[in-house]
Amino acid sequence: MRVAALYRHPVKSMLGEEVSRARIDEHGVEGDRRRALLDVATGRVASAKQPCAWRQLLTLRAETKDGGVRITGPDGGELDEDAISALVGRPVRLITERPPGSVLLRSVPEQVLADGIEAEVEYTVQDFGKAAAPGSFFDFAPLHLVTTATLAGTPAARYRPNLVLETDGEPFTENDWVGRELTVGADLRLRVIAASPRCAVPTLAHGELPADPEALRRPARLNRVVPLPGMDPLPCLGVYAQILAPGTVEAGDEVELH
Repeated sequence: MRVAALYRHPVKSMLGEEVSRARIDEHGVEGDRRRALLDVATGRVASAKQPCAWRQLLTLRAETKDGGVRITGPDGGELDEDAISALVGRPVRLITERPPGSVLLRSVPEQVLADGIEAEVEYTVQDFGKAAAPGSFFDFAPLHLVTTATLAGTPAARYRPNLVLETDGEPFTENDWVGRELTVGADLRLRVIAASPRCAVPTLAHGELPADPEALRRPARLNRVVPLPGMDPLPCLGVYAQILAPGTVEAGDEVELH
């Protein structure tokens, strides 16, 4: 295997950026998910996992710039907090630290598919970053991996991975990596810890990519597995990993499975 592409998403639930080279340590890809929008009215972190409220975030792109972040709209123009608030229809503030006790609200994906992205549907509640170091807005773990075989031609941007690994293996071969280690490039060592359950986000329009319900229906048909002990089988695609030893990774680096 080799690294086909690297991505980071500087602001949670916004479009990210592809990079040719990145430093990766216990906090994940440098600059990844270090910021989010806070809904001023509710005190909750904004997430496109609730499409009825926050799907517009996927029309915005966040890029690292001069140690900070630059957010642009669909027309490429730079946006400040006031402009973003106007776009999403509620006051928001860009934050770098999670509010105490903050949680993620995750709309039930099957209900979003059945009732539409504008519908108020049931949701589950989950803690941020249970398998990640403090100081980020990860859903669960600091690194998300997926293979080109699993993507099967679907744009990687829909699933928001950090590393896309080129392989000739079978789709969903990542399931067999849980509990094993990977060496990426010269120094980076990872431990794969869980399959990645899919929410409604991959089905939504991402910038110029149109909505695609098949992005969730395909793993629901073909790869419904138990992500962690004690959980029910869920549609999964890709895997989560933790960092055992940091390193700098470039596109084209070799990847070895142990």
